[in-house]
Amino acid sequence: MKTEDVLRLIKEKNIEMVDFHIVDLFGTWQHVTLPVSEVDRNTFEHGVPFDGSSLRGFRSIEESDMIMVPDPSSAVVDQFHNVPTLSIICDITDPEGNPYQRDPRRIAQNAENYLKSTGVADTSYWGPELEFFVFDSVKFLNQGHHALYHVESGEGHWNSAQEDSLGLTIRPKEGYFPASPMDQQHHLRTAMVKALQSFGIRVEMHHHEVASGGQGEIDLRFQTLTRQADTVMMYKYILRNVAFQHGKAVTFMPKPIFGDNGNGMHVHQSLWKEGQPLFHDENGYARLSQLALYYIGGILYHAPALLALTNPSTNSYRRLVPGYEAPVNIVFSHGNRSAAIRIPKTTIPQASRIEFRTPDATANPYLAFSAALMAGLDGIKHRRDPVKLGFGPLDRNVYALSPEELASIQSVPGSLGEALENLRQDHDWLLEGGVFTEDVIQTWIRYKQQNEVDPVNLRPHPMEYELYFNS
Repeated sequence: MKTEDVLRLIKEKNIEMVDFHIVDLFGTWQHVTLPVSEVDRNTFEHGVPFDGSSLRGFRSIEESDMIMVPDPSSAVVDQFHNVPTLSIICDITDPEGNPYQRDPRRIAQNAENYLKSTGVADTSYWGPELEFFVFDSVKFLNQGHHALYHVESGEGHWNSAQEDSLGLTIRPKEGYFPASPMDQQHHLRTAMVKALQSFGIRVEMHHHEVASGGQGEIDLRFQTLTRQADTVMMYKYILRNVAFQHGKAVTFMPKPIFGDNGNGMHVHQSLWKEGQPLFHDENGYARLSQLALYYIGGILYHAPALLALTNPSTNSYRRLVPGYEAPVNIVFSHGNRSAAIRIPKTTIPQASRIEFRTPDATANPYLAFSAALMAGLDGIKHRRDPVKLGFGPLDRNVYALSPEELASIQSVPGSLGEALENLRQDHDWLLEGGVFTEDVIQTWIRYKQQNEVDPVNLRPHPMEYELYFNS
């Protein structure tokens, strides 16, 4: 839609409030709401002012004035308000109208423009699979002398001995596709799908996931990079609100429960040019073209640094451990789910794609998708053949390999701190075409180290009490 279409929609739907959304550097959606009486053509042309110093990763207090500029094509009626409300996603500029280079959405647009400028392709398509847990209750606390977390789920295996239990719990790692009533979240996920559809978001399927305790997945139809990042932000917003309406809570935290599978965000991706898919070759490995293999080579070559953006939480590395289908091996494969990159089997050229399985949904999707694209394009530019670089293909059961064979396989970083250090040393490929800036990279590293890595490392852990209290 264009501006005049949005203004017409406001009248047709009797809209009373307009919600303007932006995302901070680290992936949190923010909003400000204007009465419809204050929204006109000038609002779309000149934007809405806000204080950039109050959002994470943006400007300091002495230069805090910023503008959110609505993108009319993102307008959608929001179902979660008690008065008719229109939701619109915005880009960010300074007061003079210059694009703000720390705006994650701007970085995603930069990445799409850079792709076109290379001549390699003109379009990239992205299909993320977000996994999540639905909990009945959540408690957590961190103080100097007291720390705890406690999550509860009626289908959690730990509840099988409760006095009112009906035995409808799911054993660890046995939650994949159970039918109702074992799948106690089916009706809630259906409500989530219907809400997503009401926002104009295409959904391919929904199902219970592997873990006990309420793990699920709702798959999105592929879209272009910036639009899909917009959709991921809306997806998380919608699922959280539907769960809240049902007295439950959704989390995309990678590893909220010890001893069971965690939440990933497997990201399917492909390149196209002039309406034709570029990743297909009937005679190639897994029917992939050499260009697709170079793209894979770029992602795997830069994976130790890339994960600082695609797996940007300390909790991300609780998930990335062997034994839980976690994609910890920096290899590619036709079907191995422990590989960082899996090649989905298809005979349809238009469906040829790669699946980058390592990311999780604590990532800012604008940055994660852009960084993955830049790594892939770097692989194409430098002809990084993943076979020659020793990244596979690995089509064997990794858990059946000998210790000598395992030792030859590179693993993902073991912590966020390690990934950040890799990013510090290896990020020139992100700066190509001005997609990311040195300022963005250094701001990201500094914030993550000071506000996430250090606070987690400095605190005693409950397991340490069990191990060492009486030592």
